[in-house]
Amino acid sequence: MDTTSAPSREQLRQAPKVLLHDHLDGGLRPRTVVELADSTGYDGLPTTDVDELGQWFADAADSGSLEKYLETFAHTCGVMQTEDALARVAAEAVEDLADDGVVYAELRYAPELFVERGLSLDAVVKAVTDGVTEGERKARAKGRGIRARQLLCAMRQHARASEIAELTVRHRDTGVAGFDIAGPEAGYPPTRNLDAFEYMRSNNGHFTIHAGEAFGLASIWEAIQHCGAERLGHGVRIADDLKISADGEVQLGRLASFVRDTRIPLELCPSSNVQTGAAPSIAEHPFGLLAKLRFRVTVNTDNRLMSGCSMSSEFAALVDAFGYDWADLQWFTINAMKSAFLDFDQRLDVINNVIKPGYAGLMA
Repeated sequence: MDTTSAPSREQLRQAPKVLLHDHLDGGLRPRTVVELADSTGYDGLPTTDVDELGQWFADAADSGSLEKYLETFAHTCGVMQTEDALARVAAEAVEDLADDGVVYAELRYAPELFVERGLSLDAVVKAVTDGVTEGERKARAKGRGIRARQLLCAMRQHARASEIAELTVRHRDTGVAGFDIAGPEAGYPPTRNLDAFEYMRSNNGHFTIHAGEAFGLASIWEAIQHCGAERLGHGVRIADDLKISADGEVQLGRLASFVRDTRIPLELCPSSNVQTGAAPSIAEHPFGLLAKLRFRVTVNTDNRLMSGCSMSSEFAALVDAFGYDWADLQWFTINAMKSAFLDFDQRLDVINNVIKPGYAGLMA
């Protein structure tokens, strides 16, 4: 691509974007963390200075270890233990994403992490649903349309996956789009939660699985072949099944071929993957090769607070690293919308009436 015609940061912010992998408890505004800590009595923050706290989250997450990265969530979850806090965080997340040009988003969180002060799982979901609705309303008032849905996560190291799967089905007509498992991969393979995935399948429910981030191909294989994952949360380690010869020819292993042939979406999160050690840098991230090989790649933020990122900044980083143009960015966006846990007619509506016209205007 001619660098003189590279998309500007402001143009990237205006481009319609689709986000499939964004953790609600990883996207708080630093000021909100401080204010909620004060109002809820949470006294565990490392600092109550807003700017210092934002930098602390980024520094603490930038460890090269998924386990260390996950420790930062003790503070965000600590301030999200009331209905008002959950609703506020959800509303602000939707509003922030809409301000960044996101037109469809799936916000994921683990309801079991927000019951320390006595909330029921259903009350947690209801509070988030109220917040999402309010965020959509505020976005519309500013002329920014966004559709937001929820993904309910079970923590793979706990034993509540079936309970969370049932919760997902119970709320699927009021904004919950699907199910996921999250948390440390090593030692907690997805097959530990087979009952939950079987329940989702028997109830015609959608689910994605965190796999192939901190752990390798075995995690991806189990998620797909044993559990039936429709999408892979991260899935970056599928690159381990690619062999590159001295002359640059790429040979796909059988698992990589299966993932590509069956169009299983990869919920790739470039900045987060660098922070947790899944990739050495954006420029060396497997995203470039996977896109070139025509895997169904999608661009995601994972945790906007910890990574200090947005969808626009992730797009910008990929443009800088791989020279992508508007056609590439539109392709990544349509990939994501095709892969959304949303009714087919609604997906087509967003693609044909929002995404394509939006990019056509930018490419004109």
